[in-house]
Amino acid sequence: MKVLVLVGSMRTGSLNRQLAAIAAGMAERAGATVVRADPRAIALPLYDGDVEAAGGLPPAALALAAQIEACDGLLIASPEYNYSVPGVLKNAIDWVSRAKPSPLRGKRALLLSASPSLVGGNRGLWALRMPLEALGVHVFPDMFSLASAHAVLADGALADAALATRLEELIGRWIGEGRRLTTSA
Repeated sequence: MKVLVLVGSMRTGSLNRQLAAIAAGMAERAGATVVRADPRAIALPLYDGDVEAAGGLPPAALALAAQIEACDGLLIASPEYNYSVPGVLKNAIDWVSRAKPSPLRGKRALLLSASPSLVGGNRGLWALRMPLEALGVHVFPDMFSLASAHAVLADGALADAALATRLEELIGRWIGEGRRLTTSA
């Protein structure tokens, strides 16, 4: 299974970037081929139908659509901004959704979040599910929200062994399901 890792945060020291790096390593250990999208690559102009009509999709949107098309699944680590999806990630989804045929339709996604809050970004993941599912993405039923992330992310690892095991098992189940569905298709 080939997995594209997307991060919904532009910040270099982002907790979600750290979580995505850990999850990518776990996915590789589970046998997936992992491609990491540069979070800065999703910094697209705000979606504007007039811009699209005048010149088509921006090169960055076409490049992201091609990366998505080339993968079987999306591993997305995203913070929660005001109980919802960060604008940069939602904007990227909006642009990519305009590519024809849709590179998102039929992809499998696993959603992760990391936050210093006690909720762990969970509300943002629920908001992220809606546009993805509307675009035909099969979002894995289980999600991973890391609460108090600043206290448990250290030196590129999860300091809490139970949480690390839970995340690794979740990724293993997601990849296993993806393999079964890909080979039976």
